[in-house]
Amino acid sequence: MLADFYFSRFLFKLKAEEQFSLPAYKGSTFRGAFGHAFKKVVCTLRRADCTDCLLKERCVYSYIFETPLPENNPSLSKYRNAPHPFVILPPLDDRKFFPQGVTIPFVLTLLGRAVEYLPYFIYTFSELGNSGIGRDRGKFTIARVLRLQGTESIPVYEGDGKILKSAYETMSWQSLVDTHSGHNGSNELSVQFISPTRIRQQNDLVVDLDFSVFFRSLLRRIDALSYFHCGCSLNGDVRSLIQQANEIQTKSRRLSWYDWERYSNRQETKMKLGGFIGEITFSGSLEPFMPYILLGEYIHVGKGTSFGLGKYEINREHGRRPSDDLV
Repeated sequence: MLADFYFSRFLFKLKAEEQFSLPAYKGSTFRGAFGHAFKKVVCTLRRADCTDCLLKERCVYSYIFETPLPENNPSLSKYRNAPHPFVILPPLDDRKFFPQGVTIPFVLTLLGRAVEYLPYFIYTFSELGNSGIGRDRGKFTIARVLRLQGTESIPVYEGDGKILKSAYETMSWQSLVDTHSGHNGSNELSVQFISPTRIRQQNDLVVDLDFSVFFRSLLRRIDALSYFHCGCSLNGDVRSLIQQANEIQTKSRRLSWYDWERYSNRQETKMKLGGFIGEITFSGSLEPFMPYILLGEYIHVGKGTSFGLGKYEINREHGRRPSDDLV
C-alpha cells in the first residue's frame, strides 16, 4: 500500500564551541531557530510572506515550510496545509546546561522529495552555529552527519573538511517492514509516547487516547506525506482498516500531560504546545496495523511533528529502537 513511500534519517553531532543553556524540551529551540535561519539562507526576495511571492513554486523554503496546495483539486479540500517534509528529533534528556566541547546529537528525518535538500539543512545548521542558538546565543559547529540505516551509521558529512558525500540511500516502507518487524504476532502491543503528543479529535486535544483515534491520526499523516512529498497515495481497503481499528481495546493507559510553550516569531505570540506522554497497551488483532505503526515510529504522529512532537516507540523485548541513535 505504501510501496513508493521513502525517507532518510540523519544523525547530526553538534559540538558546543562555548558553554550555553537550552530549555528542557529542546525541540522548540532547534526547530524555531532552524526555520528562521533557513529562510535567511535561501530566500531570494527577503519577503516576510510567501503567499503572493512569484518564486514560491520553485523556492526551497516555500516547499519545505509552506508546501503549496495544488489548485482546483476537490480531493484536497480536507487539507488546510501540507505537512512539513521533515522531523527534528532533539536530544531526549532533560539537560539544560552544555559546557564547551560537549557533543549535542539530534536526528533529522527527511521525507520524500525533501531528502534531496539535505545540503540545505546542513548548511543552515552550520550558519545557525555561527550566529548561536538559545537564549545565550551559544555557538556550535557540526562535527559530523551520519546516515542511519538499520544498525548502521554511515558518515555523509565531515565538519573538519566540510566534505559532503553526494549520494545517500533512502529507506522504503517495505524495507522498514522487512527489517524492523519487532512484533511477534501477539494480540498485545505497548506503545511508549516519548515526546509530547498532540492529537486532535473534533478540534479538541485528546487526553484519554484510544486505538481508533491514534490510528486515524497516524493514517491521515501518512496519507498527506505520501501525496505531497512521495508522489503516491494510500490505496487498498483503508475504510475496512479504520473499522477494524474500532475493535482494538485499551488494556492499560498510563498517560500524563506535559506542558510547554514556545514563542512564535511569525505570530509574535507565545504558544502553548502541551501534549501527553507515557505508555498505553492495546489488545486485539493488531497485525494489519503494524506496517503503519512501524512507520509512525520514524515519522511521528499528531501535530507539531517538525518540533519532534508525537515521537513514540513500540516496546520491544529485543532489538534496536529508533531513539537509540541519540544515546
